[in-house]
Amino acid sequence: MQSLLENMTHELALDSAAIRWQGVGVLPSTFAVSELAAASIGAAGLALAQLLAQQSDSCPLVRVDRRLASFWFASSLRPQGWQAPGLWDAIAGDYPTRDGWIRLHTNAPHHRAAVERVLGACNERAQVAAQVARWTGDELETAVVAAGGCAAQMRSWLDWCAHPQGQAVNRQPLVLRETFSADPPPLWSGSRARPLAGVKVLDLTRILAGPIATRLLAGFGAQVLRIDPPGWEEPAVVAEVSLGKRCARLDLRDPIDRQQFEGLLADADILVHGYRAEALERLGLGHERRRQLNPGLVDVSLNAYGWAGPWEGRRGFDSLVQMSTGIAREGMRWQQADHPVPLPVQALDHATGYLIAAEAIRGLAQRLRDGSGSRARLSLARTAKLLIEQGTLSDDLPLALETPEDLDPRIEHTPWGLAQRLKGPLQVGEAALQWDLGACELGSAQPRW
Repeated sequence: MQSLLENMTHELALDSAAIRWQGVGVLPSTFAVSELAAASIGAAGLALAQLLAQQSDSCPLVRVDRRLASFWFASSLRPQGWQAPGLWDAIAGDYPTRDGWIRLHTNAPHHRAAVERVLGACNERAQVAAQVARWTGDELETAVVAAGGCAAQMRSWLDWCAHPQGQAVNRQPLVLRETFSADPPPLWSGSRARPLAGVKVLDLTRILAGPIATRLLAGFGAQVLRIDPPGWEEPAVVAEVSLGKRCARLDLRDPIDRQQFEGLLADADILVHGYRAEALERLGLGHERRRQLNPGLVDVSLNAYGWAGPWEGRRGFDSLVQMSTGIAREGMRWQQADHPVPLPVQALDHATGYLIAAEAIRGLAQRLRDGSGSRARLSLARTAKLLIEQGTLSDDLPLALETPEDLDPRIEHTPWGLAQRLKGPLQVGEAALQWDLGACELGSAQPRW
């Protein structure tokens, strides 16, 4: 536990002395996934403790339940009498190529359409498999990406380290951070029980890391407004990640909507966004424009494959990054399987989400201290390096099965039905994770604070 946490807190400039652990057991993996879960959630807690110490001259203890943290890396929602749609599209998944394996990510309709432009119309997996088998992994990956889709050839860690993109992202720190002089510091509006009360968070993120970050910020009192474009849906996870938020729609390509967004941005304390590199620039909302609108903004962003190299702007998701960086191949070796074996949860998404939350809180603390604005950038691929370099595990105790005592007794009212959540895995002094709003549908609120 300690070495991964120490690596994480060193990169985030946090002091790990205030943290306390409870819970035993690990998720089934050759990698330290439960350790990553506990450490990343703990990093967010340490950032919050640092903010509270700055405001009250007393640093609270951070308590992390390692077992609950592992569960939250899978899901927190327990529906009562209903269930969310399945996570994966019918043809998404891993397929053998002429020389290895490739993963196709087709959950979004436009991503599936891109795959079908390359392989032809496919209504079932057998058709896809027959077409994929004619290609080498590199050729098909290149063709799908060029068509606007998402795919990743299975590589080993050594292959990734030799790849130009692997070399580029592995040279980067866990967080790329810049600080800018701005206005006089604002007053802290929080309390020891709700340390982020009064903080306005503008959320421009999609599945899955960014929404996890803003969910945690909402859990400690922040006002989170999520903005999605017209037509965007993510039915499999919206009930999981919209907890505590208001969700609205704006089309940033429309001049009137963009003007409305700029007004929201000017009043925000924190912006979290997951657009690919240069995407906001193309919309006229690049970094300099954001700073012009809000010099003290805490601006935190993420992408899949890092912030340099030939794949900086490539579309990507957790499952694809696991294929690219060698995680799925090492899992295959560990299980002596004949197919790729990913992590038991989407750990790169979840861990990066909690690291984004930690960085947002850290930036907010700096702004409260001296008025500085800041910019921070993280990536799934750089989080993968953090996990891989921790090494593989020997056998450890499995996690004890979930029990009714692991659930928060409060009933959550959602548009889909009643639900419960797992108890929060993190407490910082008097501050416990507690959400004022239940999960909601995308586009269900007006785009205003």
